[in-house]
Amino acid sequence: MPPTFPATPTPASSPAPSAPSALFSATLPSRDAVVAALRAAGCVFAEDEAALILTTARTAADLTALVDRRVGGLPLELVLGWAEFRGLRIAVAPGVFVPRRRTEFLVSEALAHAPHAHVVVDLCCGSGAVGAALATALDRPEVHAADVDPAAVRCARGNLADAGGRVYAGDLFDALPGTLRGRVDILAANVPYVPTGEVALLPAEAREHEPLVALDGGTDGLDVLRRVAAAAPGWLAPGGCLLVETSERQAPDAVDAFTRAGLATRLAVCEELYAHVVIGVRD
Repeated sequence: MPPTFPATPTPASSPAPSAPSALFSATLPSRDAVVAALRAAGCVFAEDEAALILTTARTAADLTALVDRRVGGLPLELVLGWAEFRGLRIAVAPGVFVPRRRTEFLVSEALAHAPHAHVVVDLCCGSGAVGAALATALDRPEVHAADVDPAAVRCARGNLADAGGRVYAGDLFDALPGTLRGRVDILAANVPYVPTGEVALLPAEAREHEPLVALDGGTDGLDVLRRVAAAAPGWLAPGGCLLVETSERQAPDAVDAFTRAGLATRLAVCEELYAHVVIGVRD
């Protein structure tokens, strides 16, 4: 996989699919047995994963099932049913894009620009992690989210319920109510940005368990980003910001797309998370 598209940041690398490990005992489950089973399957951080699985399991049978799923190659977040994102437990489900830790940088940049935002939109929302994180950090904002994938919409509705968030099904801005035009203070769009020809190079955890629509960004990976940038000024409030995650390689073209849309644009980079976020502000 190209270095510009890091793997899902789970506590361990993806294990190779295999039969349930004989090292694991369903009748006498123990931490050591769980660690041994995960390590035999190729989980690099077997002890960390074992701790999470043991905390999640309610019964011995449940523990057996969770370990078997992880040993079989299912991403850890889908085994647990949740992913951690900015200190929150975000529910995830099969077929829904798992939030990456690097996307926390996008949230931080949004809050730095608009710490008192009243209206937030999480576009291409997936699980709704970005919207949930913004809702938690801000003072009771009006939160809206949208995704083209029905499975993502269902998942996001659960994660945004406590914040009173409204989640819509549809293609980008077509899904949003017209009353939001000119009112959005933070427009976060975690668009797909993997070039079509590089999807096959992604880790199996993403390639086999996440929807293609959440990964494939077209020939150069920027098709959806360009569409979002072109339409965003009509939805942003004066001073409102659009934030989109991209890769280091694509950043110059992404910045150009924002600038062509009439937004005051800058690129923010976090070396630690290998995160690149393009930020455009409506003057």
